Amino acid sequence: MTAYLIRHPGKARDDILIEDDPLTLTFTGGWAIFADADGVCHAIPAEAGAHIERVDQPPEPAPTKE
Repeated sequence: MTAYLIRHPGKARDDILIEDDPLTLTFTGGWAIFADADGVCHAIPAEAGAHIERVDQPPEPAPTKE
């Protein structure tokens, strides 16, 4: 399931986790727009200063030394 953590620096109470399958994120006209099969489900203006991180993907393994 696709998941994004949205953090608002200095406003931890406003942080949210958005999960859905399928969930897409696009950046248009100064907005971060989250949409699912039913359409837009959340939008954040660029001036909000939010940090968006995709959290459903496992971390990549560290490179090994040969």
